[in-house]
Amino acid sequence: MEYNPDKKAVLLCETQPLTAEGLRAILASSSDLEYIGRTETLAGVSEIVRQQAPHLVMIDKSLGIQAVLDWLALAKVVLPPKTQVIIWGVSITEAEALRFLKSGARGILRKTSDPETVLACLHAVADGSSWMADSIFQESNRHERNSRSELTPREQQVLELVEQGMKNKDIARELGIRPGTVKIHLKHIFEKTGVRGRYGLALSVIRQRGGLDQLAKAS
Repeated sequence: MEYNPDKKAVLLCETQPLTAEGLRAILASSSDLEYIGRTETLAGVSEIVRQQAPHLVMIDKSLGIQAVLDWLALAKVVLPPKTQVIIWGVSITEAEALRFLKSGARGILRKTSDPETVLACLHAVADGSSWMADSIFQESNRHERNSRSELTPREQQVLELVEQGMKNKDIARELGIRPGTVKIHLKHIFEKTGVRGRYGLALSVIRQRGGLDQLAKAS
């Protein structure tokens, strides 16, 4: 698989040939990105990356969330510095997106994205930024903005401390309450905001601060 040295090489790990051809067609119009091929397995990705060191690797989430996370953990050690990973899938939740980003992926994309969005993601990641499609969180974000105003002052305090990364026992110590009381407050926060667990809260604060790059650097 030889590629044009003046372009950023894109390798696709995808089980559906028709989807791969769609991406090939999108990249054919790009002046600085080049589709260099497809493999159907994560093992195939590792082998091609070892031989070709492409700039971008797009991995299908349908290969299995845990399998992809395990591969990302290994990739941190063996990937060339210039090779960046984008995870894409038909459906990706906020919590899944956060796990992928914290594990080393630099881009999160839905397969239902239009060609302009696909190219925007590829260019951003190729330029060293982290990128996630707005569609992954925009609906829940709208609900969350409205529901946060319903939190009590104490719930607001607990939420802010969770978003700072503090554990329940540390929050309890900070606020002078019992850990069990913290759990009750969190239950109410999740119910009112519609956020699912601590991953959701973490992603929430990242969105507010525009800090996807901070997350990638911390992973």
